[in-house]
Amino acid sequence: MNPLDPILHLDKYLAAIISAFGGWTYVFLFLIIFLETGVVIFPFLPGDSLLFAAGALAAIGTLDVWILWVILVLAAVFGDTLNYWIGAKVGPQVFKKDYGIFFRREYLTKTNAYFNSYGKKTIILARFIPIVRTFAPFVAGIGNMNYAKFLVYNIIGALLWVTIFVFGGYYFGNLPFIKNNFGIVIVAIIVVSLLPIVCEIMYHKLWKKDVVAK
Repeated sequence: MNPLDPILHLDKYLAAIISAFGGWTYVFLFLIIFLETGVVIFPFLPGDSLLFAAGALAAIGTLDVWILWVILVLAAVFGDTLNYWIGAKVGPQVFKKDYGIFFRREYLTKTNAYFNSYGKKTIILARFIPIVRTFAPFVAGIGNMNYAKFLVYNIIGALLWVTIFVFGGYYFGNLPFIKNNFGIVIVAIIVVSLLPIVCEIMYHKLWKKDVVAK
């Protein structure tokens, strides 16, 4: 079996899970999103594509879209919260001494300064960027970002992310073209999800060039 099949054909796999486990599917979906956002060793778990596929299946009545929405928002918020506190508790211990190229105290200082300046934008944008959304709250915790500020943007980001993808799937996921080309659509979703970080990088590169030129 192609290792990408569970992602590219997530609609079929998720439909089979719903058929086999019924209401327990909500627990399964909660755990996947919670782990993908809450534990740094699980950035490979599906995020955007899972939300979209779940929304599409809710549109045909196999899931309740509002229960789905609430559960996934909670999973995303709790996941980022756990990740933040893991970073806050583990990070300072790791960075107490210099341990070579990866764990140096100066990195913690730079991370702290970065999140104090750009943290709120990072936490929201990271929701739409695969892999990055798994690491952003962890780094925010390491950098000792103010938790109250983190929580506000954690909730805003979760609401935007889950709403866009779940209801995107709900309203558009069962269109014939999308159903017949689901794998292509999932790849397109992943590519579009990467655009915010690409635009951010390009903006800062161009901005720096302009500053240097002046």
